[in-house]
Amino acid sequence: MFSLLSDKLDNAFRRLRGLSKISESNIADALRDIRLALLEADVEYTVARNFVNLVKERAIGEDVLKNVKPGEQIVKIFRDELANLLGGEAVGLNLAPPARILVVGLNGAGKTTTCAKLALRLKKEGRKPVLIACDLVRPAAVDQLVTLAAQVEVPVLSPPVGEKDAVRAVRDALRRAEQLEQDTLIIDTAGRQEVDEELIDELRRVTREVRPQEALLVADAATGQQAVQVAHAFHEAVGVTGIILTKLDGDARGGAALSMRAVTGQPIKFIGEGEKPDMFGPFVPQRMADRILGMGDIVGLVEKAAEKIDQDSAMYGMTRMMSGEFNFDDFLSQMRMMQKLGPLEGLLSLLPGFGKIRKQLPQGALDPKKLKRTEAIVLSMTKAERANDRLLIPSRRRRIAKGAGVTEIEVNRFIKNFREMKEMMKGKNSGLMKALLEMKSMPTRSGDGGRPDLSSLLGGGFPDMDALVRDRGPRRGPGLNSAAGFGGRRR
Repeated sequence: MFSLLSDKLDNAFRRLRGLSKISESNIADALRDIRLALLEADVEYTVARNFVNLVKERAIGEDVLKNVKPGEQIVKIFRDELANLLGGEAVGLNLAPPARILVVGLNGAGKTTTCAKLALRLKKEGRKPVLIACDLVRPAAVDQLVTLAAQVEVPVLSPPVGEKDAVRAVRDALRRAEQLEQDTLIIDTAGRQEVDEELIDELRRVTREVRPQEALLVADAATGQQAVQVAHAFHEAVGVTGIILTKLDGDARGGAALSMRAVTGQPIKFIGEGEKPDMFGPFVPQRMADRILGMGDIVGLVEKAAEKIDQDSAMYGMTRMMSGEFNFDDFLSQMRMMQKLGPLEGLLSLLPGFGKIRKQLPQGALDPKKLKRTEAIVLSMTKAERANDRLLIPSRRRRIAKGAGVTEIEVNRFIKNFREMKEMMKGKNSGLMKALLEMKSMPTRSGDGGRPDLSSLLGGGFPDMDALVRDRGPRRGPGLNSAAGFGGRRR
């Protein structure tokens, strides 16, 4: 996500960080690079131009702080203005009764799936959502919503078979919804491959019938320059109150996130970063700005860990790892626990500096299929072998390779990497998992948006990411190159 923009901005900031003073002439080249980076990421031209001009005005007009390098101060200004462009503060939903949420967007943006994800999130928050199928154009759209509703265990109201009038369908659904004890209605509307008058007219009539508190525009993060036209058309039709950005887990340029917010004047409220129903969360502008600038999102990582990782089990595994008793059963348990957090690349992208590290990893090092192969290797071991890796003599390794459907070389490499990791972690002071778990109860720093105070962990709790890439030799630990994939080829 935003990888292209992040890489381009990093190159531009290299010019800035070495500056000894700030002037219009010595930041001109860097600001031009920043503007080009925004344009290449599909940010709309006027949005990019106005943003760069604003950064320039602030940079030249602001006094340089003591003990802060001028170049670093410009980067800080850029980060603050980027957060403002993305919305400033996180904005929630207006769920005052009767809570009616109209969901609109083009076909292919993930609108129907997003309806189910939103329903699941509201359900976890204690609401009682009901889904209303009102997409009568796309084939099987109603069936898809019914299937998704069953997966998230939320009731759904479907129109009669053969119904073609969206207004009549939604009117009937609203009447039936009154008889239920649900407090939040989520209406899935029809889309098109592109905006046309027929779609706009239908949405206007449905909006008048529903009178929603929220009209959420679902947009694909890879929409590109079309984002401005799409946002403007839907905003004119239904009065968009918020945006949901989907498919941020893909190789998206991400310019739509900046353009749509600027064009509609409405906040991005949620983002989707995967196909699973729980890969959906609130959009926090400050944290997204940090991610775009390669600063990671430790708070987001903590939230994922707090929601999906069992603390007692994680602490038990960490204790065994630090004591040197860690075995293949523990490894398998920890690997499955981390998989609950989502794709490995997306998880590691929340760590500061991972954008640079990703370029140095061998191709396919973070491929989820490799984790499955690793799991197959462990499952092909006997109970005694998983408990004691010293039993893994060559004949046993050949049997394990056949059972897992991999080569003996892969088995040997995995065992070697496992032993190196075990040795490296033995007796370490903390480690990432301990840091994540301890952060759940950490006090927050005043005036910092409620972020946990990481001062007690930095320098000891989180690993030196650059060092993890450098230290690949057996004497200094396996490094991320092998630890991430357990079987990735070294170069």
